[in-house]
Amino acid sequence: MTFARKRVAAVAAVAVAAALTLAGCADTGSGDSSGDTGGDSANLAVTFLPKNLGNPYFDTSSKGGKAAVDEFGGTFNEVGPAEATPDAQVSYINTATQQGVGALVVSANDPKAICDALNEARDAGVKVVTFDSDTNPECRDLFINQATAEGIAKIQVDLIAEQIGDAGEIAILSASANATNQNAWIATMEELLAAEHPNITLVETVYGDDDDQTSFDKTAALLQSHPNLKGIVSPTTVGISAAARYLSTSDFKGKVALTGLGTPNQMREFVEDGTVTAFALWNPEELGYLAAWAAQALITGEITGEEGDTFEAGKLGSYTVGPDATVLLGDPYVFDADNIGDFDF
Repeated sequence: MTFARKRVAAVAAVAVAAALTLAGCADTGSGDSSGDTGGDSANLAVTFLPKNLGNPYFDTSSKGGKAAVDEFGGTFNEVGPAEATPDAQVSYINTATQQGVGALVVSANDPKAICDALNEARDAGVKVVTFDSDTNPECRDLFINQATAEGIAKIQVDLIAEQIGDAGEIAILSASANATNQNAWIATMEELLAAEHPNITLVETVYGDDDDQTSFDKTAALLQSHPNLKGIVSPTTVGISAAARYLSTSDFKGKVALTGLGTPNQMREFVEDGTVTAFALWNPEELGYLAAWAAQALITGEITGEEGDTFEAGKLGSYTVGPDATVLLGDPYVFDADNIGDFDF
């Protein structure tokens, strides 16, 4: 295969352990997430707010965040809703603001719904870093982008095209209808399909709301509604694993291709049993790790978020702030039967 998966050395060096179990509040070391820690009186209390708790993807990104916070001598806290709904994160932002944390690291469920709360936090001196899924740019100080929308969209389109012989009907199983990152990727996928794959028809996009059972049911409904369906693309770790679970015990196994974005530990059994040929992702532990170091750089004044600012991100090395106060982690990576055994996250 000619895709980006051969970036093995770079990714494998930081492949992570199995996802930790989330509680409502992760280990903070001293237990005080509001006081000043670290040198020079910097308030290195960092609170992670993922889209929802209990999501293996965010389990892994939070593990990376905690590792970074431990390295720079801060305190780590994690809070979040049970469901990834647009307004569910607001109360957690307000609480963190009242606690006087140094930084919030947020994966946004909606680009607008949490903006007022985030700007109130910023007015109170809290640095706001978004990762994975961005808000409107005026609502945060920095966005840590896992990869470009174009890169993420292209790898998924390339994979499904290869798996179905570049012809036939496909569908998309997304997360929530309001997810900033999902919508950007889907829009770009649609453009790529129209421009480069005229024999592939996207017949429907459905939303599983990053819920396992809902995504499972949406997969079943897609296959019933579109009897000629040849492939499904799910750009969400919850969706792709739920779809694979459905396909693996159905008559569609081996007949309907499935690809998208997933973690190796979720997808290993489905790759090994032939349900899934290949899928893609970045390293979510690296993403959380980079986001935490970016928060530290903002708190200490090493950067302000201006284009061209540079900062050190521990073992990942030096990063530069790009346009729109965005930092790019790197390229997507493709997992298949040849390499999936090399990873544990």
